[in-house]
Amino acid sequence: MILTLLGGGGFRVPLVFRTLLADRSEGRVTQVRLHDSDPARLAAMTKILTAMADRAPHAPEVMHCEDLAEAVRGADFVFSAIRVGGTEGRAVEERIARELGILGQETTGFGGISYALRGLPVALDIARTLADVNPEAWLINFTNPAGIVTEASRQILGDRVIGICDSPIGLARRVLGSLESADLVPAGTTREVGVGGGDVRLDYAGLNHLGWLQGLEVHGEDVLPRLLERPDLLESFEEGRLFGAEWLRTLGSIPNEYLHYYYFARETVEADGRSDATRGVFLAQQQREFYRAAAEAGPADAAQLWERTRQRREETYMASNREAAGGVGRDAEDLDAGGYDRVALAIMHAIAQDRPAQLVLNVANRGTLEHLPDDAVIEVPCLVDAQGPRPLPVSPLPAHARGLVQTVKHVERTAIRAVTESRRDLAIEALALHPLVGGVGVARRAFDLAAAEFPELAALR
Repeated sequence: MILTLLGGGGFRVPLVFRTLLADRSEGRVTQVRLHDSDPARLAAMTKILTAMADRAPHAPEVMHCEDLAEAVRGADFVFSAIRVGGTEGRAVEERIARELGILGQETTGFGGISYALRGLPVALDIARTLADVNPEAWLINFTNPAGIVTEASRQILGDRVIGICDSPIGLARRVLGSLESADLVPAGTTREVGVGGGDVRLDYAGLNHLGWLQGLEVHGEDVLPRLLERPDLLESFEEGRLFGAEWLRTLGSIPNEYLHYYYFARETVEADGRSDATRGVFLAQQQREFYRAAAEAGPADAAQLWERTRQRREETYMASNREAAGGVGRDAEDLDAGGYDRVALAIMHAIAQDRPAQLVLNVANRGTLEHLPDDAVIEVPCLVDAQGPRPLPVSPLPAHARGLVQTVKHVERTAIRAVTESRRDLAIEALALHPLVGGVGVARRAFDLAAAEFPELAALR
């Protein structure tokens, strides 16, 4: 198989390559094409992949493609993980959010909408290029905000675009890990999650970064009640420590970690304001230093530098939320990173070799959640085979979740319209109606501040 990586100079590319190297199957990826708008970053990543492939049997061929059309022509799968404006753009949005006293996280609230408004034109150009030169290819989207980008890309590519995220898999693994440690599920159960096989079934539903785990079947039995009746186990994993056992038992489900921004919005804003710098600022500085040092290093040294940098990056993930929750630390296994890479590989094998797999993906609703339009992109378990993904039945969301999901989905679809129709008023509407922004006045100020920083927003008149 031929796999094209858009954003091929991105920091997380070695995670994908690491998974490809471990694949010994007959239908494995044999060629990886890297495409990126930054030649220096691309060169650094190539060094690292070279070191990783050294002495690795059957390592995929790695090649550069400067032209987007050249990169996707003839590819079986295209993996998009681009970041328009880089981490510097994220840092700017977080600064604006701090100034206005709102959340600035890059996938939700003001940060997520602003990121979508400036990133969607590029994502849509990718979709149009793929439709023109390789309409039979499958686009696997990891570009954030993943739900919005996937839904917008579907307007051009239809069912041949699939959105992925590693959050639901990480959540399920942590829940099962706690149950496994207490001998409440068989040993080895955790390993079966996220790769499409096994006897574990997730009852998970919502939108990207806005979902709830409402059931977890192991060999046909829902084991989530075993967890909910044990406060000690509930607070033995990251989501439990973030939300607290009392709140999880109130909900009767385990929320995606990003729902901490909703359930504890004030506390997170306050914790973020106490930090010396936002995570975007930290990452922007870290990335500059890493790529500068990697440019001067040999392949082996660059690979070691990447691993050290990656470890520190994972340690700071959702730092403000963990501080708001009382100084919650990350478990060692969560620092390993990855997850989306294994999902992407499982999708490719399921489609290319018609090997049915069950995976949590971002796909068209098609009646799965009755309170949303059929063409709205949702995040649910799917059956994937040669025909692509099809959503599986899930439990109805409770009333409080339905209302939140409906509101945020309206916001997402309005942001897409703002870009496709080049309308400032729709951008303001999307911001104003998001639960984490705080009204029309703040939305207008936030948009104007963002428009002054990002030339991409000039098209919104």
